[in-house]
Formats: sequence, structure tokens, C-alpha cells
Amino acid sequence: MTRNFFISVYSAIFVLALTTTDLQAVNVIVAYQTEAEPAKVAQAENSFAKMSGATVDWRKFDSGSGVLRALASGDVQIGNLGSSPLAVGASQKLPIEVFLIASQLGSSEALVVKKSINTPQDLIGKRIAVPFISTPHYSLLSALQHWDIEQQDVHILNMQPAAIAAAWQRGDIDGAYVWAPVVNELAKTGKVLTDSEQVGLWGAPTLDVWVVRKDFAQSHPDVVTAFVRSTLAAQKAYLTAPDAWLENKINISTLARLSGASEDQVPGLVKGSRYLPLAEQIVQLGKPVEKNIQDTAKFLQKEGKISQVEHDYSAFVTNRFVQQAQVMQK
Repeated sequence: MTRNFFISVYSAIFVLALTTTDLQAVNVIVAYQTEAEPAKVAQAENSFAKMSGATVDWRKFDSGSGVLRALASGDVQIGNLGSSPLAVGASQKLPIEVFLIASQLGSSEALVVKKSINTPQDLIGKRIAVPFISTPHYSLLSALQHWDIEQQDVHILNMQPAAIAAAWQRGDIDGAYVWAPVVNELAKTGKVLTDSEQVGLWGAPTLDVWVVRKDFAQSHPDVVTAFVRSTLAAQKAYLTAPDAWLENKINISTLARLSGASEDQVPGLVKGSRYLPLAEQIVQLGKPVEKNIQDTAKFLQKEGKISQVEHDYSAFVTNRFVQQAQVMQK
């Protein structure tokens, strides 16, 4: 009885916080990247701003490391990044928390190499580009480990996607592990040696997540919940009828515009990741994501990319906003 009483009181307080409107409009800056995913439709339709009443400024970033720096400085309040930069940020004890899983990454991120490279062993001595402290970086290092190739035997170059595309055109690199739309451009004249779906099956899965600064989440829980609702609504539209969704020309053109991929590439990119419905989000935003952060952090520490690993990452993961979105759905 006592336990139920406290749960009821907590729920009432939380709902009150969510339904209380600030006297002044909330300004929120959201850092997004170029993944071609159904939630980009919500971004284009401005449904987050409509649901929250906030003034929303969407800012494009080229990599998770850039998003991480912007979150750390307070330049943005909500940001999209991969599980590798997330592990770095959490290990550095940045004031952030994961509140939503954007996707489980698959073929949308891949290692593309020159056609003359036929086997993993052919990578030895070659120049492979990747944005450092990104999910492709983690996947590349994991793949090399799986293939029993020493990291120092491959010339791994730190490049952002735009620089990778230019270097590939000049012939300065032999391959790159990167995401759309650059991965698709490279694949036109190269070939995919492996992708993040396969690397995940080897024991190193990667996630694309949404994180929020803790101070903003505490001050504006209603805004964060509105973000969850708008994002999951867009994903649900795809999950309910994926074929029909992909046949909708407006959806395709929207994703092409916001991701930089061509319209003919969008369907394959969307299908290259897995999107989690609300109920599964609640489960995953707990021990599974905490374990993913710790496993990634341990690997990055072993590779000399971070200096320490926390024993417990639960402070950097929350499902309370997805749970509240579920309550508001009923």
C-alpha cells in the first residue's frame, strides 16, 4: 500500500510537471545528423515544435563528436549521436542522458573499399578513412579485431564525411567506413567489404540515439516528452506499413533533402536500420543500453581512445520520457 501510494504521488507530480506551461516560450536547439530515417519527416513537419510549444532550431552536424562538443558546451540541448561518442561522453561524465533510441544500425553504415581489395587481409598497409570517435570508427576497429588484423597494420585516417568523399575522388584513400550519403557515393565505384549489421553479429552492435542535457531535461520534461512523441509517431507510421511509406514520394523527397542522399538511395538506407516501437524502447532504455555503453567504453579504453570506464552507466540512460509518452497515448 505504501509503495503504491508513493508511486501514485510520484506519477501525479511528474504529470503536473509535464502539463505546466512555462510563462515564457522555451527555446531549444536540436543537433541532428544525416541518417535517412523516418523521424526526419517529423523534423520537416515541425511536429516537435507543434506538440511542445517550444521554439525549435534544428542544426546539422557532420559527426557525433561535433554533437558531443556542442552538448558539453551547452550550445545545444538535444542531440543525435552514435553509441561510440555516447560512451566517450558518459565516460567523461558529461551531464547528458539517453532518452530515446533513434535506430539500431545495420547496412546504413559500411566499410567501402576499392574493387582491388578482395579480402580483409588486403587492408594491411592500406589507407582507410573514418570519423574518429564515431560508430563507424568503433565498427571498423571491431571488424579489424574480428579479422585478427592489428590496428597499426592499417593506416587509419581521421576524416569527416565530406573530406572522405573528396579524398575518395582524388584517390587519396583506399576505403572508408562511413554513413549515408557518402557511403552510397563510395559504393558507386567501390564495394562493401562489411557493414554494421554484420559487425553487430560479430558482437559489436551499434546504436543511434537521442540524448539531452540533464539540466534541460529537469527544467523542461514536457518538451523532452513531446520530442519522444513526435519522433515515435513518425517511426510508427513507417513500422505500420513500411512498403506504403516508402512509396510515398513526399516521404522520400523529405529524407533525401535532410540526409543529402539521392531519392533512389533513400529506401535502401531506411531499410538499413531497425527502428524500435514504444514498448521495446522502454525495455531497451535500461540495462541493454547501459550494457552497450559499458561494452563500447571497455573496447575504446582497450584501443587507447578513452582513459577510464565507469562501473555503472545507469545515470546516463532513462526511459522516463518514453514511459510518459506511453501514458499520454492512453
